[in-house]
Amino acid sequence: MITIHHLNDSRSQRILWLLEELGQEYEIIAYERDATTRLAPLELEKVHPLGKSPVITDGDILIHETGAIVDYLISRHGNGNLAPPVGSTDHIKYMEWLHYTEGSAMLPLLLRLYTSRLGDAAEPLMPRIDGETSNHFTFMNNEMKGKDYFVGDGLTGADVMMSFPLEAARARGILEAYPELSAFVARIQSRPAYLRALDKGGVYSYGPATS
Repeated sequence: MITIHHLNDSRSQRILWLLEELGQEYEIIAYERDATTRLAPLELEKVHPLGKSPVITDGDILIHETGAIVDYLISRHGNGNLAPPVGSTDHIKYMEWLHYTEGSAMLPLLLRLYTSRLGDAAEPLMPRIDGETSNHFTFMNNEMKGKDYFVGDGLTGADVMMSFPLEAARARGILEAYPELSAFVARIQSRPAYLRALDKGGVYSYGPATS
């Protein structure tokens, strides 16, 4: 049985979605953010020293880092689904998107989050942050033109990974200028597996407006 240590309002929501897409049985151990600080509880440090979520266990295997979890679950439990064939050109693009999500797409969003707490002191940084935001989101929007998914003709783990930064961007009004990305978010949020995961995961501020 797979166990996911799940923090509300966090990246781990997309692991619940992936498990639902895979039709895999799993157990949720739920953790709640501090209402004031928005930090994860100290109990998560007993699971992994970084005290972050998601973390999964699968038998004796423990994995943290969302991209590694997505790659593992699809490789181990996907039965050939949700990833292009290894060695194909699409698989190269797939791996690129898996790493791009946290390595590049999240950076301008995190910079905006942290500098928003600095008030006027952040003003000198904003032109650079705005430039990086425009650079990355224009790139992603152009990559999605004429496509429903980031790689190939169907949902893959790349789409699962990319869901969180795009949902977070939409919540901050950033996606209004990027119609292809807005359409992608609406598309994935209507999937039955996504909605089942939403029901099981608790509070998730970045879900559909009707959730």
